[in-house]
Amino acid sequence: MDLAIMQPYFLPYIGYWQLLNAVDKFVIYDNIQYTKKGWINRNRYLFNGKPFTFTIPIKNDSDFLDIKDRRVAYDLKFQQKILNKIKPAYSKKPYFKETFPIIEDIVNNNQINLFEYIYYSINKLKELLGINTEIIISSSIKIDHSLKSQDKVLAICKELKADRYINAIGGKELYSKEEFSKENIELFFIETNKIEYDQFQIDFVPYLSILDMLMFVGIDKTKEFLTQYKLV
Repeated sequence: MDLAIMQPYFLPYIGYWQLLNAVDKFVIYDNIQYTKKGWINRNRYLFNGKPFTFTIPIKNDSDFLDIKDRRVAYDLKFQQKILNKIKPAYSKKPYFKETFPIIEDIVNNNQINLFEYIYYSINKLKELLGINTEIIISSSIKIDHSLKSQDKVLAICKELKADRYINAIGGKELYSKEEFSKENIELFFIETNKIEYDQFQIDFVPYLSILDMLMFVGIDKTKEFLTQYKLV
């Protein structure tokens, strides 16, 4: 059984969806500490050829709270603000009419809890892209949740009886194939192929939210990109 573990990210880039599609089971962390400078509640879109950021605002609270304990700041009317950024940026793109209602539904979901808000978006896009992978929320797994980093990943792998663990390429320096092998688990890293599409400009801007790809190439072509990677 192939397993991956990731944080929840809001409308992440194609690499996230490739990883989700590559495994049998995908664990999403809800009980790890929220990090301010990460990409959990924000992402990038393209406007007039340059990348800009949209963000889900969260209520002021302790910096030590887990993601599942953070709340969305609805009093800021952020949903319309996000849509007011996305709509003019993509209204003339080829697949705007196909894509915008989906993004609008995701942004307008009324979850107060930050994790549940993002989890809703992940499930909606998972369905849209035809990904059948089972998603498991980390806090539901019976392990010692005080474990950190590689030890926690190994504990989850063993509890879920994974034969192979696939991680994003960015974790290559964090995990040891030898340590995983000791537990009879193969460790691989997913490396996205060079993917470029016509953004109606000379220089391609990579690593944008999946919404950029959907707006320019549509759902069917985005599905084709799901398999354009290699395991190393």
